Amino acid sequence: MTSPRQALPIAVLISGRGSNLQAIIDAVARGELAADIRLVLSNRAGAQGLERARAAGIATAVIESAGHGDRAAYDRALRECLDASGARLVVLAGFMRVLSPEFVRHYQGRLINIHPSLLPAFTGLHTHRRALAEGVAEHGASVHFVTEELDGGPVILRARVPVMPGDDEQALADRVHRVEHRILPLAIGWFAAGRLGQHDGQAVLDGRPLAGPVDLADRPAAGGGDAGPGRAG
Repeated sequence: MTSPRQALPIAVLISGRGSNLQAIIDAVARGELAADIRLVLSNRAGAQGLERARAAGIATAVIESAGHGDRAAYDRALRECLDASGARLVVLAGFMRVLSPEFVRHYQGRLINIHPSLLPAFTGLHTHRRALAEGVAEHGASVHFVTEELDGGPVILRARVPVMPGDDEQALADRVHRVEHRILPLAIGWFAAGRLGQHDGQAVLDGRPLAGPVDLADRPAAGGGDAGPGRAG
């Protein structure tokens, strides 16, 4: 008889509503994701996601930029808090700060981000507005390893959504949020299962460097144990 897989200790960084955090919490509660959320940390005391964490009995912390001399000092405070939590994976789930190169290097290979576009398209902010302005037929979301290049780290997993006639920014954002809530727990599950890593600047899944991001074709189980990677993009 095999022993149950040990839950992966993770920390989640947020700045706002925390809907992706809730998706992680729900996946853990359903038994689909072998993760132990040790800490939810925000740079904004009023972030709604902090209430979601507290309601789930998860430890929270707030580190606002005020009171820190510079970006490097702020990131040191973040790092000390995260390291004290014992997290082995740090998840950026709507954390609206650019992190310093020192911070990124400290967590290299165990720092992932959810971004609301089909990377490498539409890095940075206002992705839905820009997608509508350019008239693209498809939009979506991506999970990627974080590197020193803004939204430029190796992409692990993407999910596509159609851009519909008559879409406004909110309608498109809502459609993208729904797939974000699927792919972020899935990627965490792959990491927790030992299937996902980063090596020599590439994402590695099941021992093989990804030639391109996985495109989610069907809805696999979030835990990652039996779920296939979908189809290569």
